[in-house]
Amino acid sequence: MKAISYSRFGDEDVLEYGERPDPKVGPDTVLVKVRAAAVNPVDRATREGKLDSVLDTVFPVIPGWDVSGVVVQPGVAVDEFAVGDEVIGYVREDFLSRGTFAEYVAAPVRTLARKPLRLSFEEAAGLPLAGLTAYQVLHRTLRVQEGDTVLVHAAAGGVGSLAVQLARHAGCRVIGTASERNHDHLRTLGAEPVAYGDGLADRLRELAPEGIDAAFDTVGGDALRASADTLARGGRLASIVDPEVFSYGGRYAFVRPDAADLAHLAELAEQGIVTVHVDRVFPLAETAAAQRLNAEGRTRGKIVVTVDWDAPEG
Repeated sequence: MKAISYSRFGDEDVLEYGERPDPKVGPDTVLVKVRAAAVNPVDRATREGKLDSVLDTVFPVIPGWDVSGVVVQPGVAVDEFAVGDEVIGYVREDFLSRGTFAEYVAAPVRTLARKPLRLSFEEAAGLPLAGLTAYQVLHRTLRVQEGDTVLVHAAAGGVGSLAVQLARHAGCRVIGTASERNHDHLRTLGAEPVAYGDGLADRLRELAPEGIDAAFDTVGGDALRASADTLARGGRLASIVDPEVFSYGGRYAFVRPDAADLAHLAELAEQGIVTVHVDRVFPLAETAAAQRLNAEGRTRGKIVVTVDWDAPEG
């Protein structure tokens, strides 16, 4: 199969496009013909070796954890999916080697759910990792409740935009940080936009004089400190990027695969409660360019890589 891979840690230049062996289909896995795979900031972290202390690496590594595609072969112990089923997945295993930037991926069934029919394959590929991160942080880490004032940083990004929609669905008031060019977009999602930069804490106090009930940090640094400074009494703070959150009494969160959570998100997408905005689409061979653009951090929604696809015979 054609795939993107790297044989050493480094920048985007270590990514190579070429032939890799077809994946083996284990008893509890499903062979998925990839239609699209979304780019995430964690792809850069793994490629640069920043997760080497927690995840074993088996070179060469095929990167990518997000996928949408079609089942072409279920494992012998799998009865959840059949050939032809359209699926989405957050295909993270406990080691780095078999990712989704490829024509095929062998995905454990615990990482998969059925694809929402109303989403394109490109949109659906952007839902799993970002959606699960937003859902798990809001409902398990921050435990948001109806009536809470929730602060979401980088609210126009992949995780942030889904967090805004999920928090609004939970009955929360949402304040979202973003660049000025994305403020109208945030308003369409139901958030009250606020600009980044100097004076952020003061602007937040003006919007929420009684304080923030739950702050979702996806940026770190000054944004995290502003969040801590503007929490209400008993307010909760979580970060997915900056361990300094512990010094403020907050929690650090890392998304985990969860088929039930993913199926719930797929149902919300099917109902039109959450949507995925795709900013740019690249062919598989240009994954390096897609990751380079994602690293710039100015994307609205998701960057997605697509794979040429012919319907399987029969």
